[in-house]
Amino acid sequence: MSVSLSKGQKVSLSKERAGLTKIRAALGWDEAQPEKKSGGFLSSLFSAMSAPTDIDCDASAILLVGNKLRRDPEDVVYYGNLNHSSGAVNHMGDNLTGAGDGDCEVIEIDLAKVPNLYTRIAIVVNIYNAVSRHQHFGMIKNAYIRLIDTSNNQEMCKYDLSDDYSGAYAVIVGEVYRDGAEWKFNAIGEGTKDHSLRALLDKRFK
Repeated sequence: MSVSLSKGQKVSLSKERAGLTKIRAALGWDEAQPEKKSGGFLSSLFSAMSAPTDIDCDASAILLVGNKLRRDPEDVVYYGNLNHSSGAVNHMGDNLTGAGDGDCEVIEIDLAKVPNLYTRIAIVVNIYNAVSRHQHFGMIKNAYIRLIDTSNNQEMCKYDLSDDYSGAYAVIVGEVYRDGAEWKFNAIGEGTKDHSLRALLDKRFK
C-alpha cells in the first residue's frame, strides 16, 4: 500500500520490503494555465500573443557524502549526464514541457549498486533558464514525486508538493538516504531562488 507523505515526513523504503534493490523516482508536474479573461476579440488576441513559453523543468539526482557533493560534476545525474559511473543512478530522459498525463521525468536507482561512501541521493527539480524566461514554480501545479518498487511496479510512497512556490526557480523535492541498514525517503519540498542547477549545487551542496 502506498503511503501519502507530508512535507518533512520520513518513511522507510526497505524495512518491510526484504530484498528491495531497484526503485524508480517518478516526478510529475503540470503548467498552470492562465485565467481566461472576457473582453472580445482584441482581448483574446492579446492573451494569445502574451502567452508564456513552455516551462522546461529538469529533474536531477545528486549523490552526496553526508550533505556534501564530493565529485562535481560526476555525482550529478541530470539531462546532461544521464548515467552515474557506478551504474547505480540513471536518468531516463528530459521532458521539455511537462505536457501530457502521468510522470514527466523518471530517475532509476539501484540501491545495491550505490557505493558505500554515498549516504544520500537528493532529488531536485529546477526550471531551465528560469530568469530569462520570467518563470517560477508558482506557474507550476500538481507537482509530485512517487517512489516505485521496480520488482513489482508497486508505488511505495507519494509526496504531493502542495506549498506555494511562487518566486522559486528550483525545488529540493526530497532525498533517498541510508539509515544504518535501511534506505529511507525524506520529503523535503524546499523552494529556492537558485536560478540554475549550477547555482543550486554551489550554494546548497558544497
